[in-house]
Amino acid sequence: MKSLIASMVLASGSIAYAQQPSDRPSPPNPPSQDQTSQQHPPIAGGVVLGVEVRELAIVATGYRMSKLLKSAVYNEKNEKIGKAEEFIVRTDGTLSYAIIDVGGFLKIGTHRVAIPVNQFSEVTPGRLLLPGATKDALKQMPEFKYAKSQT
Repeated sequence: MKSLIASMVLASGSIAYAQQPSDRPSPPNPPSQDQTSQQHPPIAGGVVLGVEVRELAIVATGYRMSKLLKSAVYNEKNEKIGKAEEFIVRTDGTLSYAIIDVGGFLKIGTHRVAIPVNQFSEVTPGRLLLPGATKDALKQMPEFKYAKSQT
């Protein structure tokens, strides 16, 4: 079995080599030590993709958005004042607003408001704390409406 796999790997390598066009320039010589000391940016640009090791601990202590959606919103008196329906991400990738459903039943009579995420003093799955807020105060705020292109 191992010899069959080895022969398939060798054969695929030769097939790939045979399919290369002959008018293609040959690969460049390996870089010299002077050239390896100068690192070129990655093809996608100079931005590091993914999470750096030093940021991994910060990411690991956060919460997945799926666990925060539908979380109840409470005030400091432990009164339930709404439910987190959506979170808005700016075009620069930063989390900016939580869309809170206030009142209503089965989406009928619901009043949605946009609350900046920095106004929450506690964020845990199932519970968001919005100090100083009441259900009546949120109902008095302008209703949040989705842009037609985003619905």
